[in-house]
Amino acid sequence: MSEALLHIEDLAISYRRGGHWLRAIRELSLDIRPGEAYGLVGESGCGKSTLAMSVMRYLPATAHQERGRIVFAGQDLGKLDERGLRRLRGGRIGMVYQHPGSALNPSLPVGRQIAELYTLHAGLDHAQADTAALDMLASVRIARPATVAHLYPYQLSGGMQQRIVIAMALATDPELLILDEPTTALDTTVQAEMLRLFEELRRDYRAALLFISHNLGVVRQLCERVGVMYAGRLVEEGDSAAVFTRPRHPYTGALVACLPTRDSRRDRRPLQPIPGSVPDAHAPETGCPFAPRCGRAQTACTEAMPPADRHNGHLSRCLFADDVPPPATGIIAPSQGTSDLRVRVPERPLIEIEGLEVGHGGTPILRDLNLHIDPGETFGLVGESGSGKTTLAHAIAGLTPPTRGRIHLDGRRLAARIARRRQAQRRDIQMVFQSPDTTLNPRRRVGHALGRAIRKLSRIKAPLRERLARLLREVALETEHARALPGQLSGGQRQRVAIARAFTGEPRLVILDEPTSALDVSVQAAILRLLVELQARHAVAYLFISHDLAVVRYLADRIGVLYRGTLVEIGPTEVIFEGPNHPYTQALMAAMPTLDMRADGASQPGPSDHAAAPPSQDMREDAGCIYADECPKVMQRCRTEPPPWRGGRAGQRIRCWLSGEGVSAPGGD
Repeated sequence: MSEALLHIEDLAISYRRGGHWLRAIRELSLDIRPGEAYGLVGESGCGKSTLAMSVMRYLPATAHQERGRIVFAGQDLGKLDERGLRRLRGGRIGMVYQHPGSALNPSLPVGRQIAELYTLHAGLDHAQADTAALDMLASVRIARPATVAHLYPYQLSGGMQQRIVIAMALATDPELLILDEPTTALDTTVQAEMLRLFEELRRDYRAALLFISHNLGVVRQLCERVGVMYAGRLVEEGDSAAVFTRPRHPYTGALVACLPTRDSRRDRRPLQPIPGSVPDAHAPETGCPFAPRCGRAQTACTEAMPPADRHNGHLSRCLFADDVPPPATGIIAPSQGTSDLRVRVPERPLIEIEGLEVGHGGTPILRDLNLHIDPGETFGLVGESGSGKTTLAHAIAGLTPPTRGRIHLDGRRLAARIARRRQAQRRDIQMVFQSPDTTLNPRRRVGHALGRAIRKLSRIKAPLRERLARLLREVALETEHARALPGQLSGGQRQRVAIARAFTGEPRLVILDEPTSALDVSVQAAILRLLVELQARHAVAYLFISHDLAVVRYLADRIGVLYRGTLVEIGPTEVIFEGPNHPYTQALMAAMPTLDMRADGASQPGPSDHAAAPPSQDMREDAGCIYADECPKVMQRCRTEPPPWRGGRAGQRIRCWLSGEGVSAPGGD
């Protein structure tokens, strides 16, 4: 305890809701040492964010700390008054939230927001505070800080907004930095930049990190130790390598089995979602809370809460901690109903795109884009934020009209706007968005939303109630869910409703725009499994957009790599992951966090900090390769001549001046 910067002892937190007390945290104890990175993982509803809010003393009035204490640097936080807490929060403990946009004032330039912290906590005058703010922007690797300081939050990308929030958290040189899902909404390369930044900040500022995330690979890469929370309890804790490779609690092993890995494929090693769900917070505890979902549970597990057993620094709350098998690895047979049944030799593409260009305000977003999607195929589209992935999805769906080019469905040209398309064409192309919260009316019950879609799109002639029940069963929901409002459902259930609505009219193409990025690993595995089963059942094609390359590899038959509106590589999934690749694809893959090593891409060069610079209007319209300014293998001709498409194996194509051998070489001339 004397060595701990943060000491949490026997903490119990409850919320009062509807006349009941809901137990969010139960008998939790943990220590974080100075300068240590401690990861906290677990499904949604397990109490991770409540723990973070408890440390910050930001709990709402409906919350009650039943027992326990939180000690920071020798101070019991429960005994501090509001003035003392404000000094502590601003000066010695900083916090970075999942959604940086909600933490920034939209009416103030970001430089002024950082400077205010120096004025308030360090007593600097305005000129000194402005100078300190610019220095802090530079320290979080933001290019041209003097320019960025005068920008408003809406003028910055998500990655840049997150850097601003980190700069604000670091402005007073805190001893502890709490990071609550700080990389969830970021694409792979920006996420990798953030992780490198966190490593540098730990070295330069000697700050300890409490890192909360559902991305196990990110936690494995950044944190020395990790705690696994379930139903408000710490069920496992230890060295991150040991916890993820040799877990001593079945829940940890189940989480790891949910995670797509480099050898995961829907037809070879399907993901294994955890059955059931986290128990309700008001449910009484009788034994191990994970027992109803655990395939190894025995009678003793249901009779009493397993005690905390610590062996060589590795804690577990399991009666059979020494007998927990390692997480499943290697190739296993596909489970029933998840075989790849897509049409393999189509007579013609389902979707064919020729010379597509989309612009906004004179700035090109997509450039001369050509691709096709076959019937029953899953086509994965990857690339950084701002590369044009969603714009392409909207153009295919008829939501964003192109400035040039053609889109064909079954050989017939589609009208640019959805309002001008025939009913059958609108039915054939459906879309599922990243957040169902933005597409489901919070005041309308699920049955109303799906019933409206059934009446407009369904080809089946049957009573509405029968069609609604069938649709809910298809996405593994119960008929009683039809009476629920979206706010009464979990995130995974809401996404199932959105998927059900997309499948109402037996579509031929479903566009999936980051459908799992905001979900924890267990819910993500269940949604991916559902998509595989629906595709096998309906022979539907998918355009699957994601920044998670492991998920794309698991699901996609072919992949297209988009960089700043230009397609730079396309080909079969396995061929692309085996390489050689376009240098930009290599950078994306180098940034993939994994569980099987400390940092798969930590020592490899990724894209430079162009993501940390203000948006540029220069899209290299004149000549040369769109990636030339960022490419570690750039040659002189890359800057002056547009690169050709080069053929690879099994239909792979790479838009690069280098040959296959040159692309895979470590450098250029």
